[in-house]
Amino acid sequence: VQLQASGGGLVRAGDSLRLSCTASEGTIVPYVMGWFRQAPGKEREFVATISRGGTVRDFADFVKGRATISRENAKNTVHLRMNSLKTEDTAIYYCAARQGVTGQTINSINQYDFWGRGTLVTVSS
Repeated sequence: VQLQASGGGLVRAGDSLRLSCTASEGTIVPYVMGWFRQAPGKEREFVATISRGGTVRDFADFVKGRATISRENAKNTVHLRMNSLKTEDTAIYYCAARQGVTGQTINSINQYDFWGRGTLVTVSS
């Protein structure tokens, strides 16, 4: 499956943003999906993940309470919405996929098999 993230841009602190990840050449139905980000000079880190059926979600502590993750399997798309953006949220955001079982979520970067090109989010003060 090929993934492409979109929706990034320049926003102000306190704004909201919705990122999308669309799969081509395949379906996301069998896949656990995840979002990661990489800020300049830092390692890529986990942001959020959602199970195949969309019923189980997990978030990194730094976005809990201000992010939601959802999926539209019929459209092969996963969304990440982040509210109350902070300057430290500035990063390239990547989506990833790995085949999983019902109810499974994955927050380990090393377990994902497919990665999309990222989308840059810049949060200004």
